Amino acid sequence: MSQSLSTGHLPDAQNDVRPVGLQRGTIGLKIAETAAEQEACQALRYKVFYEDGGASANAQALANKLDADGYDDICDHLLVTDGEHAVGTYRLLRQDRLGPGQDFYSQGEFDLAPLLAAKPDLRFLELGRSCVLAEYRTKRIIELLWQGIWDYVRAHQLDVMIGCASLGGTDTSQLSHQLSYLHHHHLAPEDWRVVAHPEHCASMDKVAAGELDAKRALKAIPPLVKGYLRLGGYVGEGAVIDYQFNTTDVLIILPVSAINPRYFARFGAPGEPR
Repeated sequence: MSQSLSTGHLPDAQNDVRPVGLQRGTIGLKIAETAAEQEACQALRYKVFYEDGGASANAQALANKLDADGYDDICDHLLVTDGEHAVGTYRLLRQDRLGPGQDFYSQGEFDLAPLLAAKPDLRFLELGRSCVLAEYRTKRIIELLWQGIWDYVRAHQLDVMIGCASLGGTDTSQLSHQLSYLHHHHLAPEDWRVVAHPEHCASMDKVAAGELDAKRALKAIPPLVKGYLRLGGYVGEGAVIDYQFNTTDVLIILPVSAINPRYFARFGAPGEPR
């Protein structure tokens, strides 16, 4: 299933974005500009998360066939299309879009407050709700999404990307090697570390470093998570089981300053004009 697009513009709050636009053959990338394009992202998320991924839908989601929440209208939505159909999306929430008393979505699972308080001069971007139709989960599409995110980061002069990333399933005993690999090899340094809320926290340190088959563990980690790690991303301390979405979540922290400069040749340097 893919969602066809039509017109009808979003409220003005969405229109402060310098365009992110790429076209490669029939595949296009843009920021959703109309209500119909935002709904196409929500319908795609419903298809991938609920119909394909086994997430538990509430009555409203079931009735509308949309994955939607209160954050959608303050976010920008990166949209990959094939012709007239939505095939991939990413939700982008800039810190300056949060109103008084509002937190990032991932604050519900991880305690971001100490990190945000410790780095008041940095501009944070939360990445979330990423999904791609199964038949489009290729290196080409993942790189296209990353190019869109990076263009957005440069356009808004953002400093840090954060967000929950998911491992499939809720049985952490089946994910012990993946979680332990992330804990032993990619745990954020103290000045960037975020910890899962104690009431939700599941240990990631399940296999001792000396007993860990790192090659096997890395192979099992989802491509999206591996992509963050290759760029220079860290993970927070502790995982969170999300029973609604049938996943085990880790927090990704990716400071722009930590990104491996070799990627700038492909995607553009931070201060370079878009």
